[in-house]
Amino acid sequence: MKLTKDQINDIKEQQSQESITKRVTAPELEKILYEAMPALDHGFIRVIDYMGDDSSIVQSARVSYGKGTKKVSTDSGLIKYLMRHWHSTPFEMCEIKYHVKLPIFIARQWIRHRTANVNEYSARYSILDKEFYLPDPKNLAAQSIANRQGRGDVIEGEQAKEVLELLKNDAERTYQNYEAMLNQKYDGSTIDENKKGLARELARMNLTLNTYTQWYWKTDLLNLMNFLRLRADHHAQYEIRVYADIMLDTLRRWVPITYDAFMDYRVGGTEVSAKGKIVIQSLLKGEEINLDNSGLSKREWNELMEAFEIKDKTV
Repeated sequence: MKLTKDQINDIKEQQSQESITKRVTAPELEKILYEAMPALDHGFIRVIDYMGDDSSIVQSARVSYGKGTKKVSTDSGLIKYLMRHWHSTPFEMCEIKYHVKLPIFIARQWIRHRTANVNEYSARYSILDKEFYLPDPKNLAAQSIANRQGRGDVIEGEQAKEVLELLKNDAERTYQNYEAMLNQKYDGSTIDENKKGLARELARMNLTLNTYTQWYWKTDLLNLMNFLRLRADHHAQYEIRVYADIMLDTLRRWVPITYDAFMDYRVGGTEVSAKGKIVIQSLLKGEEINLDNSGLSKREWNELMEAFEIKDKTV
């Protein structure tokens, strides 16, 4: 990831600001506020602003005045209770705003999480950066046979080299055509004084989906956790997971008590259906139960066995 001199100066200027406030702050998050944390080859995430902390959740749950209880242990117990019983409203009282630079194809996947406020870089108004995402060879994989939306074995050798060359050449060629249609180079210089440039809103449609875009993404704590539960999971696409992992660390810095409860009940825990509960109860009693008499589908059975690490019964 490379930042321009103007971007570096902007970040330094933002970080040098000091404000006096009566609002609660998160000291660990303050340490990285405005900092550009690298993601993929040219991307980054920055925390721009936030509202509330763990005590805000407690205060909202109790509908009380002041900062909440004095004992951290009491706050922790309440937040764990809220998380355990899916009481979601108190978590909506905290908000966070990110500045994200990411490839367009990840942005289109990300925007499926509709519970956020988003303002994206306008390619109708400005020229997109001449930067493209190219996967690291170790993340270049074939289509999975078992999973229609996932990756299988890593592509290696000449085939990997050929794929990377295709991705690079296509991105560069379409960007050259983008500049030609605009009649303007990325550095701002004009290509031909006698030609009119095509409207930016039209020229942009020729670009590849690995071109980088940027946006401000603001959401509340509840919906951030919903996003992270799906996108920081090992089943998620690698590229969006890179961003989610960085955001997971910002969650830890921002609301450490909530982070611990989230990792325990949402990330580290598992959901069990009524039929699945009967299966587990039968296994604990030492009763004979298998796929055929469980009432579960093969996929449900295997997911249940894997969740509880009962490997000898996976089919």
